[in-house]
Amino acid sequence: MHEVPESHTGWTFLTNHARVLAAIAEDRTTRIRDIAARCQLTERAVQKIISDLEEGGYLTHTRQGRSNEYRIEEGTRLRHPADSGPTVADLLALLAQHDAEHGAGNRQLRRASPHARATEGDL
Repeated sequence: MHEVPESHTGWTFLTNHARVLAAIAEDRTTRIRDIAARCQLTERAVQKIISDLEEGGYLTHTRQGRSNEYRIEEGTRLRHPADSGPTVADLLALLAQHDAEHGAGNRQLRRASPHARATEGDL
């Protein structure tokens, strides 16, 4: 029932935390199972990442029946001291801009930006 994600060796530009945050930005009611599949992580890893993001003040959740609804704290500054200027919203907007400019099939990043959400209905 639970597939082990394909492993990746070497480093990547985006952390798993950024991937999970972008997946949640796309759908605030997404399930951990769906985030895990999208990010190629285990459900346990996603649970830990969500916990990290909540402890860091980047994310909160509210129970809606049997589901969670997540809220991204978009004004929160990025964690690393070298990245202390930009906010979470800035990061998500940058990822969305890149996705839109390169016509990638991944709508996840396009929806992540608050600005992209405002214009999406105009299409």
